[in-house]
Amino acid sequence: MSTADVIPADEIRIAGSRTLRFEGEAHGANVSFFLVTGDPGQGPRLHRHPYDETFHVLQGQATIVIGDRTVTAGPGETAIAPANAWHRFTNTGTGVLQIVCIHASPVMIQEYFDHS
Repeated sequence: MSTADVIPADEIRIAGSRTLRFEGEAHGANVSFFLVTGDPGQGPRLHRHPYDETFHVLQGQATIVIGDRTVTAGPGETAIAPANAWHRFTNTGTGVLQIVCIHASPVMIQEYFDHS
């Protein structure tokens, strides 16, 4: 596929989810992203990547834990988790959260924190 092609949302939607997962390598791009649409209380568990991840809130409110810091971001606001920093986010608003999670890599590499 060339970089000029349009990728329909249904082609990158995670099965049974409202979330889109785009991995750039398959499309000739050097970045990847999740477009997450989640209800209050939802969000990924603690994880990290060997590259930066940038979060941009489109709708709602996200509480983002990055290492030992916790920030709250709303529509139009951006936060960055540096490479290898443990992080997660949660929809702490009262409505739907829509957040773009940009991975500075053509392939997503994700390591989850083991609580055991």
